[in-house]
Amino acid sequence: MGPDLARALLALVLPVECAGCGTDDVPWCAACAHLVAGTPWRCEHRAGRLDRLDGRAVLPVWTLADFAGPVRRAVVAWKDRGRTDLTPWFRSALAAAAFSTGPTWPRRPGTPLLVVPAPSTAAARRHRGADLVADLARGVVDGTGAAGADVRLAAVLARRRGGDQVGLGVRERARNLHGQVVVRTRDRPRVDGATVLLVDDVLTTGATVAACRTALEDAGAEVVGCLTLSSTPAPGPGGRPGDDAAG
Repeated sequence: MGPDLARALLALVLPVECAGCGTDDVPWCAACAHLVAGTPWRCEHRAGRLDRLDGRAVLPVWTLADFAGPVRRAVVAWKDRGRTDLTPWFRSALAAAAFSTGPTWPRRPGTPLLVVPAPSTAAARRHRGADLVADLARGVVDGTGAAGADVRLAAVLARRRGGDQVGLGVRERARNLHGQVVVRTRDRPRVDGATVLLVDDVLTTGATVAACRTALEDAGAEVVGCLTLSSTPAPGPGGRPGDDAAG
């Protein structure tokens, strides 16, 4: 039995549709995939919680798409509705982004770049059946390595406790994460003196990225940026470069 026939028979038993637009017989159609293709663009201006009170520069954050429309529907389905069949597609999108952007990320000579996924709660991992952001980070490692960089996956962060961030406002997100993201004790020697790139699925208020950055810097790392699959559009002007407005 050839692969095309096998997929056709499987579709009869388990119908599938594009998680972004509902097109039949594909998990992620070409039109929706195009929305997360292309060169990553900077989006840290959208996230007020990335501001630093100590005068240091705001962390650079790159993204591939607005968290809106088909991309939002697909990411929500991937995270909360069991559509883990999207993982290879999203991982490949971030691998391509890392291949094009990775050579520009600063790193210390003679040391690998550590790619660190933002941590999920244990409850979220159980619900989803996987650490989805770590899967995205593997794509970043693949793409950065293919571009010739010395890079390592380093899942060194943990969430102590705290609820899901979904549905929380700016202050509530920051409060929910305060002191809850830490570098695991066994990984602190690995992090000390390392150059780190963070990876997350969605940039919303910036609370998660800020908490990750603080934990890593407290352990002696230099965090040079974050790469995300998508980011929440800012209200009014100030969206994706080249757009008149976000969304």
